Amino acid sequence: MSTNVIKARVEGMTCDKCVAHVTHALESVPGVVSAQVSLAGASADIVASDSVTAQQLADTVKSAGYVLTV
Repeated sequence: MSTNVIKARVEGMTCDKCVAHVTHALESVPGVVSAQVSLAGASADIVASDSVTAQQLADTVKSAGYVLTV
């Protein structure tokens, strides 16, 4: 399995609980190995298999109440 690092922008986070919520949401997507989410940078670095799509990630984060843009 090949992996990629996907760099994304995350909007709507205001605190550390938001970071934890977004991290958990991203890591729940099948094929995501890990997610490093930054409140200060309003960003996420996601390590995922080639089968994971930007749309999957965006939809998952949207369902958690935030906006993710790859």
